[in-house]
Amino acid sequence: MQTKTIAILASIALIFLGSCKGEPKQVADPGSIENTAPKKDTVSLDISEELPKEQSFVLNEDNAIDFFFNYADTLSQDKVRLTTSMGSFTIQLYDKVPYHKANFIYLSRKGYFDNTQFHRVVKNFIIQGGNSDDKATSQKRREIGRYLLPPDARKGFKHHRGTISMPSSERDNPHKLASPYEFFIVVTKPGSYHLDGNYTPFGRVIEGMDVVDAINNVRVGDGDWPYQSVWIKKAEVF
Repeated sequence: MQTKTIAILASIALIFLGSCKGEPKQVADPGSIENTAPKKDTVSLDISEELPKEQSFVLNEDNAIDFFFNYADTLSQDKVRLTTSMGSFTIQLYDKVPYHKANFIYLSRKGYFDNTQFHRVVKNFIIQGGNSDDKATSQKRREIGRYLLPPDARKGFKHHRGTISMPSSERDNPHKLASPYEFFIVVTKPGSYHLDGNYTPFGRVIEGMDVVDAINNVRVGDGDWPYQSVWIKKAEVF
């Protein structure tokens, strides 16, 4: 009797196991690009939506002075080497003209002067740089900001030969506010002292004045723009 009962139970077990068998499950092709639906109670990230970009800092006439006041306190370097298509020269910046010094170093570190030109050359007077007629220069100005700097001409610095100074903005500008993106270097011997009081000297060439003179001797056309472009390849702070 016991043996018959065991045989019946075994038969039932076999029938049950057979009913659980079905078609074999298909394994997903690892090369498939089809996405599977997320499981319940899971969180998925839709990477198709681009994350917002960090807002970059832009200078303007409201924040520029405070920014350069604080930036000047962080500076330990006071020299900038300009490598041009005609050679290189070195400028030492004056500590007593903090806004203009800080501005020039900031723009140099931002790479603004790289690939700009000496776009105005006046014989036996000045060479003027920091501009170009390409779209890249305009784009860099937009990214850095639109602002002017106040004149700082009462520190006793004069426009001796080799002095670097900042031109006035072309905008309506009775107070001679400086255009921060451009600069000029005096080549006149011994200097161009009629500029004193109207523009801000903020440094001087201490090495490579022969390169400055060579730039001043290039052939120019209307508007004092050189026939053959004189490029600033790189500005390095040290």
